[in-house]
This record gives sequence, C-alpha cells and structure tokens, in this order.
Amino acid sequence: MKLPERKILPHQTPDWVRPGSVFFVTVCCRKRGSDQLCRDEVARAIFEAVEFRHVKERWNVAVLLLMPDHWHALISFPREEEMVKVISNFKEMTAKSAGVAWQRDFFDHRLRNDESFEEKARYIRMNPVRKGMVERPEEWPWVWSPETAGPAVPPYLGIARVGAPNGRALP
Repeated sequence: MKLPERKILPHQTPDWVRPGSVFFVTVCCRKRGSDQLCRDEVARAIFEAVEFRHVKERWNVAVLLLMPDHWHALISFPREEEMVKVISNFKEMTAKSAGVAWQRDFFDHRLRNDESFEEKARYIRMNPVRKGMVERPEEWPWVWSPETAGPAVPPYLGIARVGAPNGRALP
C-alpha cells in the first residue's frame, strides 16, 4: 500500500501582492507534542535570531509567540526578500544554534485587511490560554515583538513600532 506523499507548499509571493503585506506564519517542530521551544536557552536563541533578521530588515515581525512544539507570527517581508528563503535560513540557523528539529516547510496565509490582522494577533496571543497553559495572555513569557525588543529595532515596511499596520497596539 502506497502512503500519501506530503505536498510541497508554494510559498512564492505573487508580484501583485504589495510590499509590506502581512502574513500569518506557523512553523512546527518535527516531533509534535514535545517541548522543544519553551525553554530559556532555546527561546533566547530563537528570539535573538528573530531580532537579528528584524534589525537587518530581512523581515518585519509584529509578534512571534512560541508554543512548546510550534510558533505563530505576523510577519511582512521586503520585496527583495523571498519568504521561503528567509524562513528556511531562520530554521537552519536556529536548528544549529538551539538544537531545534523543525518540520519541513511551514504554513503561511496573507492577511487582507486590518480586521484580519487584529483577529490573527488575538489568535496568536490566546493560543497558550486556549491550551490551558496560562489564564491570561499577558502571563505567557515566550513572546517576541518590537516593543519587547531592544532599542535597535527600527519600524519599517509600513508597520508601526507598536505592531499593527494601522498603528494600534496588538491585542
């Protein structure tokens, strides 16, 4: 019996998508159900890699939240950066520096309006609450955003320092 093969996901951003569009991105660990990410040394290495790429303008992360076996983020990419290359490089570097075993590929969905941004930001922040890990989203320590990062993080690509494209704070 032949098992179904995993399909290769297309991550090429079409030319008609405007620069600075925000994507909801999910990246999973290879061994689901294990806590690879929510450990101090691993989270520190991941957040340093996030901030490094953010400052170098390889991507603009509005919010990135670690769960034990995956992460969710709202990210925009400059036109000259290919999403698949930036995320693949991030996964490769964090696999080496933090020993994370990532699944092949990732999930992405381009957001189409402000309501969608706020809905996805709320979904991301509520993930540990829905899983019963904390009672309130503010209690979850494994979150990176420009306002929690150092002063070297520049606002760019039309996303305000507080995170939302319209300049409002993230939920």
